[in-house]
Amino acid sequence: MSGARTIRLFVMDVDGTLTDGTLTYGPDGAELKSFHSKDGYGIKMLRVAGVTPAIISGRESVPTSRRARELGIDEVEQGIEDKAACLLELCTRLGVPVEETAYVGDDLSDLPPMRLCGFSAAPSDAAPEVLEAATFVGDRPGGHGAVREAIESLLRSDGRWEDVLRHIERQAEESPA
Repeated sequence: MSGARTIRLFVMDVDGTLTDGTLTYGPDGAELKSFHSKDGYGIKMLRVAGVTPAIISGRESVPTSRRARELGIDEVEQGIEDKAACLLELCTRLGVPVEETAYVGDDLSDLPPMRLCGFSAAPSDAAPEVLEAATFVGDRPGGHGAVREAIESLLRSDGRWEDVLRHIERQAEESPA
């Protein structure tokens, strides 16, 4: 990404990206999802780097809403059929050019927004067409730290990784043992 514009908005799909794509329902019909803690910490690193995290998901999900709240993700769009149109509306509302936006997805519905962004990423088990279109393809499958890999790759290529590490080290030094 050398010479690329700095990414200011990082948009994530959920099923197959932040999760492994498995849909589990409890006896009462409640939906259950598993999220990887390393992805969550990566999302916190975005904020340190001055990047706004966001979610655009094709499905409505209570677990997604809860995880977004836990991570302080304010921009959450669920039940979205046209992810590219939603992405463009989000960029306009936030005043971020689409070229300064990253998108992480795993399936065919993620291709249109991925193709609009300045940086796109996919987990290792994404659809072949998504793997081909992505700027970055991680080694990890969806739901197993793939988003964290994409975040680290982006921050390293943007030249912000060392600043994030220094911030984390300062916080550790300031925290009482």
